[in-house]
Amino acid sequence: MAGLQIRNVEKVYGNKFKAVHGISLDVKDGEFMVLVGPSGCAKSTLLRMIAGLETITAGEISIGERVVNNLVPGKRGIAMVFQNYALYPHMKVFKNLSFGMRLQRRPRAEIESGIGHVSRLLEIEELLDRLPKQLSGGQAQRVAVGRAIIKKPEVFLFDEPLSNLDAKLRAAMRVRLTSLHKQLKQEGLSSTVVYVTHDQVEAMTMGDRICVMKDGRIMQVADPVTLYDRPENTFVAGFIGTPEMNLFSARLHKGASGASLEIGKQRMALDPSVMARLTLGDAGEVTAGIRPQHIAPAAAGASNTLEGRVSHVEFMGHEIYLHVVIADNAFIVVTQSAGFDRAKASEGAMHFTVAQDALHLFDPVSGKNISLGS
Repeated sequence: MAGLQIRNVEKVYGNKFKAVHGISLDVKDGEFMVLVGPSGCAKSTLLRMIAGLETITAGEISIGERVVNNLVPGKRGIAMVFQNYALYPHMKVFKNLSFGMRLQRRPRAEIESGIGHVSRLLEIEELLDRLPKQLSGGQAQRVAVGRAIIKKPEVFLFDEPLSNLDAKLRAAMRVRLTSLHKQLKQEGLSSTVVYVTHDQVEAMTMGDRICVMKDGRIMQVADPVTLYDRPENTFVAGFIGTPEMNLFSARLHKGASGASLEIGKQRMALDPSVMARLTLGDAGEVTAGIRPQHIAPAAAGASNTLEGRVSHVEFMGHEIYLHVVIADNAFIVVTQSAGFDRAKASEGAMHFTVAQDALHLFDPVSGKNISLGS
């Protein structure tokens, strides 16, 4: 078992394109770390540098207490599960699982014992005599994970392993992989994981911590709850959460009677607690943010509301997504479907209340969240 340390790692290609900009990241022993970000943010490039499949232009990578920059992949103590699983098509599952052990000339009894343990762990005993072409996507994925486990690596690397599965199976495999991680930890086996995905739902449901990346840089590293409740910048605020946070331009006013937020021609008085959270800035232009779950249709006669027009209603089962235009800004409002009057939403103007304890204010230039408090 071992942790992973990445120090000031850069990647520059021959055409002078800089893909990774001085990234530093610590992954604790036994931690499930997720690298998430949009396509092209260099998360897979970083994973391949950890694996030794991509050279490092600058910086240092250590696994445990060993610097592995100059080690070939087979000497780094890693096992990697690829997006396409990379099973040997001419070998049955048993031989796919045992391939690495056979190369190391392990005793047959040890090989059979290891395969027995892994196949029971992943519930693939009945697949051992099948070829990869006879497996479903979920079965192939479990075999690929089993081949990684049987190597007993120090660090597991996963490169978007669920992206080829349908939505229902992907959800089931998320649960299976996180349960497997917990079981490996309980058994005292290698369980440090670096997992790459572009799917923020995967990231939020699987990771102990999440590293959000953009354009080869780290935007924030935190546990899922912190990322959701305390995003450090507009990128994280807009990327994490489904539906994404409503971000809109506003103007902050301060006066003797208190503070307010001007949105178009509308004003909303701000609670003193909002102002107490501000760490930077004064009155002036800001980017404001509120999650769809924290803005709601106002009760009749409610004060300090925002007026908007509902342009579209999406019925999602127990919830309804209201697409609303407020002061020329597009908002999504999530409300419970039980008791909601859809006819009222189609009549035109509606008023909405904002949960101000969940209101975020960002610097409009740097994108930094200035309302996180000290």
